Amino acid sequence: METKNVMIVGVGGQGSLLASKLLGRLLLQKGYDIKVSEVHGMSQRGGSVVTYVRFGDKVYSPVIDKGQADFIVSFEELEAARWTEYLKPGGKIITNTQQISPMPVIIGAAEYPQNLIAEMQAKGLDVDAIDALSLAEVAGSSKAVNIVLMGRLSKYFDIPAAEWLTAIEASVPAKFLELNKKAFQLGLEA
Repeated sequence: METKNVMIVGVGGQGSLLASKLLGRLLLQKGYDIKVSEVHGMSQRGGSVVTYVRFGDKVYSPVIDKGQADFIVSFEELEAARWTEYLKPGGKIITNTQQISPMPVIIGAAEYPQNLIAEMQAKGLDVDAIDALSLAEVAGSSKAVNIVLMGRLSKYFDIPAAEWLTAIEASVPAKFLELNKKAFQLGLEA
């Protein structure tokens, strides 16, 4: 199997590390050789972060170069736009429609760009945008955005939902399990 590449991008504190561990655990259970990068960027709340998940028959490096990502899963709009040059032709961006202001916007030195999803689509990019924050809140916690997005990503993988749920069971504390299962299902069905 050709190596597949998934970038998970967002803002520190949104749960990108859990999302990449969940995806890595699922793919390992499926028998793929897998490489998951460490979080790159400011992992403190508010800084831009990216993790790479690469899988296939044999994967030699965890790093994804420009033009190689099959999927970019973004926790907020500006992060999706920031990483588009890494998407390969025919790749897909899955993004939360939430907007989190970076520091220059917070201090008034810049404005948050408008119409980012429409601009990405106008460039011919395949963008699947959902309000993952609202779905996470319906599931029971705004912190479940990461699992909502994994549910959405699962639509594009030939892996049954039951196997994703098994990986969720192995990845989250028992007291949050039902909430996360609901979040996954809402993302899948959105």
